[in-house]
Amino acid sequence: MDDRDSLIDLLIHDLTGPLTIASTGINNLLNKEERYGQLNSRQRNALKMVLRNTSKAQTFLHEMIEVYRSEGGLFRKEQCSIKQILRDSLFEAMEMFNPDIMEKLSLAVNPEEFFQILKDNGVVVRIEGKYNAAPFVHDQKKIQQIIRNLITNALKYRREQVNISISGDDDLVVAVEDDGSGIPPEKQDYVFKRFLCSKDKPKGDERGLGFGLSCVKTIVDTIKGKITLTSREGKGTCFTVHIPPLQP
Repeated sequence: MDDRDSLIDLLIHDLTGPLTIASTGINNLLNKEERYGQLNSRQRNALKMVLRNTSKAQTFLHEMIEVYRSEGGLFRKEQCSIKQILRDSLFEAMEMFNPDIMEKLSLAVNPEEFFQILKDNGVVVRIEGKYNAAPFVHDQKKIQQIIRNLITNALKYRREQVNISISGDDDLVVAVEDDGSGIPPEKQDYVFKRFLCSKDKPKGDERGLGFGLSCVKTIVDTIKGKITLTSREGKGTCFTVHIPPLQP
């Protein structure tokens, strides 16, 4: 076992358990007041903040594991509903960047209502082509990781709006566009470098580790897909991914 294998083994076995226990404990405090005691509003908000950050750590860990599996050629072949994957990805991304609308999204009775709530909050979704209804044959976790990271990146850098387009009749084509400040040509080669921080501060004054897009690039490369970006300073950025279905 080399150093990287040892690190992944540590992440899987020594971090997954504690994070799960922490998340479960916080959820119990928030949702079982009859057992653990009533919370005031400040305590509840503090616990919600801890829970959100615990969820971020779990997501980060799972992404590292999926990248490791991709680099090792490990894929689960299954029939995937792209509409459901997109909905789940949007739910996770919006929970991070716009938690105020989560209750409305969770109560949406159908996809049309769900996507209308997103549109009202600056996220416009268009789904067309074969995979609007037909299943896509691939590894669902990896497809969701690709889509979620593209959406998260766009939400981080948008000014007002994000446009998401799903299409394709053979390859699955996912395009995610923001209306942010754009990426200068001389910096576009560095976008997919792992752990490279951007000098431009996204909303919330956060600095990314450059891990999300590097995850996407790694997975797309291992499944023999393609990712491209088009960007102009002051005009936003669009990432487009072509993903071929898994063959027998």
